[in-house]
Amino acid sequence: MRVLALSFLMLLGACATTPAAIPSDGLDRIAADYVALILEIGEHEPGYVDAYYGPPEWQAAATANPRDLPALTAGAATLTTRLKAVSVVGAEAATVQRRHYLLAHVAAAAARLRMLSGETMSFADEAEALFGIRPELRPLTAYDPVLAEIDALVPGPGPLADRVTAFKAAFVIPGDRLEPVIATAIAECRTRTARHITLPANERFTLSLVGDKAWSGYNYYLGDAASRIEINADFPIHTERAVDLGCHEGYPGHHVYNALLEQTFVRDRGWVEMSVYPLFSPMSFVAEGSANYGIDLAFPGDESARYEAAVLAPLAGITDADFARKARLGALMRRLARAEYTIADDFLSGRVPRDETITRLATYSLTTPDKAAQRLRFIETYRSYIINYGLGRDTVQAWVERQGPDHWAAMETLLSSQILPVDLK
Repeated sequence: MRVLALSFLMLLGACATTPAAIPSDGLDRIAADYVALILEIGEHEPGYVDAYYGPPEWQAAATANPRDLPALTAGAATLTTRLKAVSVVGAEAATVQRRHYLLAHVAAAAARLRMLSGETMSFADEAEALFGIRPELRPLTAYDPVLAEIDALVPGPGPLADRVTAFKAAFVIPGDRLEPVIATAIAECRTRTARHITLPANERFTLSLVGDKAWSGYNYYLGDAASRIEINADFPIHTERAVDLGCHEGYPGHHVYNALLEQTFVRDRGWVEMSVYPLFSPMSFVAEGSANYGIDLAFPGDESARYEAAVLAPLAGITDADFARKARLGALMRRLARAEYTIADDFLSGRVPRDETITRLATYSLTTPDKAAQRLRFIETYRSYIINYGLGRDTVQAWVERQGPDHWAAMETLLSSQILPVDLK
């Protein structure tokens, strides 16, 4: 990797100043210019680069002299032209897919540059431009039958969201036991994943509890098979959420996905485009979708409920809680997940004001107003990114299960590939 990095260093330094003329070149050189493009966009939008573990000199070059937005937009157009000029006739399937992958990610970068330059899109148009999938926006009334089923499951007086909150209070992990419970859940997620997927020998992570975040959990991939997992402890965390976070942020979720991509492409093949992860890109649809599906893969059926009752509940000091009923509630609430796409579309377009949006989120997420307000903060920050969770999970699940009975093998293939959202349909 260092030899390859040094061979591109002069090129990247120039690319950070002015777009190169369109050469007749190959995918390696284009990939290096793509990395420069993404790093420079990250200088205009903090958080756009979710992970970078390429040579530090490349980041330094982007930081020292980033192009302005018009020049970056022109650079993205140039990269597209160069990619289309590369012939893959007779090339191996992996090379054909590599070109396809780069074209999709340059297109997403170009769309994000248009947004940073002031262009506005509808929720569905934005999602398709950034992530490569167009979500269906159903009327909220389509979710009312699910609310009716939950009402029957959690009967009693008062608003349904209040009843659900009161029922789930029995499963809240006390603050002084939160870190050991989550660490235990992550360890179990790792054990179950390692039975099926060969993990890099040096893979590792650190765990921290944080606050004042728009998200509930985040994996910061650091390179060299290492991650920093942060959990937002501002709001109550239930036992099933410890399992969810352990799988989603860790195993077989984001930590494993990034570690396998690094091993497969950056280390084994020297494909430098995979050393950078632009958050608003098709990569996130696969990342979030596989991380959410990984929960069901690691804990199929009622295994999560049984594990919570047998292991996490005693560790958390929870007694006399109905885990089977909570699992039924969770399955129903999963069917409500896409309601927030419609809610976000109405809010981001200005059709529905903030207070009403918080009420809608509380109603269709069956949560408290303050938790709904936190979710709205996430929507304001990440916008159409929210499709990557529910729609991403369902799309990944359908693809994995079409591959045959060995779902873990299909999952490993996905996590160590350049498969795009459009390829999962």
